[in-house]
Amino acid sequence: MAKIRVGRVAEEIKKELSQMIQSELKDPRIGFVTVTDVEVTGDLSQANVYLSIFGDDEQKEKSLAGITKATGFLRSEIGKRIRLRHAPELLFHIDQSIEYGSKIETLLGQIKSEEPVKSEEPGKANQENKGDGDADV
Repeated sequence: MAKIRVGRVAEEIKKELSQMIQSELKDPRIGFVTVTDVEVTGDLSQANVYLSIFGDDEQKEKSLAGITKATGFLRSEIGKRIRLRHAPELLFHIDQSIEYGSKIETLLGQIKSEEPVKSEEPGKANQENKGDGDADV
């Protein structure tokens, strides 16, 4: 039962943070930021917030610094909007999963393009062997 509540709270935090970062934070350092995931501890004391930030490494660090600076405001607003007695401590992390996925996809594409087409040759060999077997019978 507690896991269901933790999941609901995590989704509400994700929704509210996305809205607040996009519309209410006026820090010029914050670029295009998407909240990809929120993981809340079982006792609702901490929330790990994963952010996907568009731009190079310098822009990512600047955006993360701007959001970290606004942590107090974001935490108090989360407490008000979700009506939690104790708002969880927000810990922001840059989500590398999208970049990692695209890197893996690129590597797989390179491997596929370098691999010679062998799937057709064994099929032809099997058909030839079947034809030879029929002639002997």
